[in-house]
Amino acid sequence: MAGIVVVFDFDKTIIDCDSDNFVVDDLGFTDLFNQLLPTMPWNTLMDRMMMELHSNEKTIEDIVEVLQKIPIHPRVIPAIKSAHALGCDLRVVSDANMFFIETILKHLRIRECFSEINSNPGYVDEEGKLRILPYHDFTKCPHGCSLCPPNMCKGLIIDRIQNSISPEENKRFIYLGDGAGDYCPSLRFKEKDFVMPRKNFPVWDLICKDPLLVKAEIHEWSDGEDLERVLLQLINKISMDGSAQLISNDCKLQNLPVSAHVPQVLRV
Repeated sequence: MAGIVVVFDFDKTIIDCDSDNFVVDDLGFTDLFNQLLPTMPWNTLMDRMMMELHSNEKTIEDIVEVLQKIPIHPRVIPAIKSAHALGCDLRVVSDANMFFIETILKHLRIRECFSEINSNPGYVDEEGKLRILPYHDFTKCPHGCSLCPPNMCKGLIIDRIQNSISPEENKRFIYLGDGAGDYCPSLRFKEKDFVMPRKNFPVWDLICKDPLLVKAEIHEWSDGEDLERVLLQLINKISMDGSAQLISNDCKLQNLPVSAHVPQVLRV
């Protein structure tokens, strides 16, 4: 399946929670986080929270210990390993941060399955404090996308990935996500590609407002079991290049005219 690129969001897609909230809550800083949340962008707030953790004598080892307890559906790791074993090019595009993602994927022993991770920079400074920076430096060069938070436009990241692949390679994409930030990249894919929004999550709601804006086929999933089944079905579908498609009753897509340009949803 060398012709397939599978792009995963991370929070609430690979793992079954928001890693930022999980760390803050587990270490006992939820009240401060909620107090500061209205005053600054989320990414900036997480950098501030890491400073607060450090000033309260929480160490990098404490943070790593929390990250190693992160919840994940038992079928997600087998799904990732299967897609990788089938030769798919797996990548992560996430508004979490590199330190959290790398730590979790290494702990789960699936880091080697991914060829690329795109996320907000996260590193430990000389004082032993975790710093989290924006992917796009919005203070110097705003990305200009009204759909995305100031620190990261996932659509621009998808553009870069797509532009790095020559047309002769004829790669087909499968994109999995749950959040509002996954809507912009969902609009970047072509009719031959697939978008897997998590059902009843923000990206699903946004897509349902006007499914025709998404050119790729839409295939929903609800939990890790669904994720595994639908992802492997799509990989097989691409390899077969012509298997039957089923229309879901959700999003009122059944009322749309079915054509080569209308996104379709797999009933799972």
